[in-house]
Amino acid sequence: MQDNKFLSTANDLPMMALKEIPEPNADAKQIVALVKESGRVTGYKLSDGRILNKENGVELAKQGGIQGVGVSSRNGSEYLKSLPDGSESNNLSSLPSVTN
Repeated sequence: MQDNKFLSTANDLPMMALKEIPEPNADAKQIVALVKESGRVTGYKLSDGRILNKENGVELAKQGGIQGVGVSSRNGSEYLKSLPDGSESNNLSSLPSVTN
């Protein structure tokens, strides 16, 4: 018999890497594309057509305005990550890129 405690912990690891998981509002938007400059993500395009820089996107997500994302941090800079749900197709890294 396998130890289910170990399996659930392994599945929870991606969630544990997130600094914050905001609760989305009923009217929260989705990220439909990444804004990139020289291959680096600098912002997010939302389902209502708005384009936000990375900092504003993080703030909106923290306020519940973006669904399906959590906040992570690297080198003191916050950014958004997809919440793991077992589907690769809706990961931020799978979205198209746009230029601002």
